[in-house]
Amino acid sequence: MLRGFRNFLMRGDVIVVAVGLIVALAFSTLIKAFTDYVINPVITRAQGGMSPGLGWQLGRPGNIATYLNIGAFISALIYFIVFMAVVYFLIVLPYKRSQARRGVTVFGDPVPVKTCPACLADDLPRPATKCRYCGTAQV
Repeated sequence: MLRGFRNFLMRGDVIVVAVGLIVALAFSTLIKAFTDYVINPVITRAQGGMSPGLGWQLGRPGNIATYLNIGAFISALIYFIVFMAVVYFLIVLPYKRSQARRGVTVFGDPVPVKTCPACLADDLPRPATKCRYCGTAQV
């Protein structure tokens, strides 16, 4: 049982995924600091005055629980976009290139599909001559 577990862990793909996850978490921390300490103060300053952020107070003044903080949402959106760009350019593209050198296609374009006119299944491959669900001949 332990030998099988060890063999599973030592497969190349599992190691690549583990390293990618560690790198992604490290970049996540870096990007979170960037949005918290650079982007958030700029967005808060755009509101002006003594506001806790960019947004509107929905309840009693000074109650943070009823403050609609649009600035925090914009910050989270910037965080997401930057994080996904870092993951794509520093993890996905190099992995895609290394797998292409091995002759393996990853993250490729989806296979073209067609819809069956009888049962309306929309995941039939283009060259299919018969529907896999209802058996209707395809043209």
